[in-house]
This record gives sequence, structure tokens and C-alpha cells, in this order.
Amino acid sequence: MQIYEALKTDHDKVKDLLRQLLAVTEDNAEERHELIKRIRDELVPHSRAEESVFYNSLRALDSAKDIIMHSYQEHMEAEGHLRMLQLRDKIDAEWKETARKLKDSLEHHIHEEETRIFGVARQLFTNEEAVMMAEAFESLKPEVKTEGFMKTTVDMVTNLMPPRFASAFRTRGLDAKLDHLTSPH
Repeated sequence: MQIYEALKTDHDKVKDLLRQLLAVTEDNAEERHELIKRIRDELVPHSRAEESVFYNSLRALDSAKDIIMHSYQEHMEAEGHLRMLQLRDKIDAEWKETARKLKDSLEHHIHEEETRIFGVARQLFTNEEAVMMAEAFESLKPEVKTEGFMKTTVDMVTNLMPPRFASAFRTRGLDAKLDHLTSPH
């Protein structure tokens, strides 16, 4: 499997979960909580692994740098909606409106990615490279899934750093130290 199919499979899962969430009735809080957790468990690992493997590979090539930075911005926007959805779910306030915003944001991002970015990537990467990226992507997602909010946020910021800074940040273990300071003891 190439990276494009792996990403599209995840995109379809998240879109389906969002459709299910928007179909939940207001009085079914348990189902809503479970769906939001499942969306988080699909979306955040997908995003961090995609940034790490796919986006950073594209960003290393000058011809793709600008479109990838836009995709990072869209990831941040979607995760902002996700965090707001989690909060509104807890207090049972306007969660459906926030779920719609998340759905709209993700559908826009996915459409751009599956058309524009995949097209650029197919011109830049060989089939073998696309297969290797899919393998790396799939192996990274389970690691991210176990990480807490702070660590995944630090990972997002690290993925945005220029490679030489991100490498130094990871090598020195600063991201792990930060996560340790913010995790419950």
C-alpha cells in the first residue's frame, strides 16, 4: 500500500465517525462521548504521523514547501475545533455546532490533500518511496495514540520546526522532558 491509500483510508474513517456524531441525538451523551473519543483517537495519531512522515518529506523539497505549510495550518485549525468539541461535550453546550465546524474544516482539508497534495507528491516520489512512507506512517500512529494532549501538541510544534531545529529538539530529548513535566504523577 502506498501512503496515498493509507491516508485516504484514515480520512474515510474520520469522515464516517463525524457523520455518526452529527446523527447522535442530544439526549444520547454516552454515544456522543464515545464517538468524540474515537474521533480523537483516529485524528490526532493520523495528523502527527502524516506530518512526520508525509508532510516533512514533501517540505524537504522546495517545490512543495508552500502547500505543505498550508496543510499544517489546516491541521492546527481542525485540532482547535476538536479540542473545543471535547470541552463542549463535557459541559454539554453547543457541541453539535462545533462538530459541524470540525467536519467542514476536515472535509475541506481532505479534499485539498487528496487532490492537490497527492498530485504533487505523486510527481515527486517514486512508488517505492510512497510504500515506505505508508509503512512508516502506519507504524508511527500507534505510538502517537498513547500520548497525552501535551505530548501530541509538542509533536505538532516540533513537526512545524525547520528540520535542523526539530532534529536538535528531539535529540536533546526536550520534547520528552516537557511531556514529563506536564504529565500527571
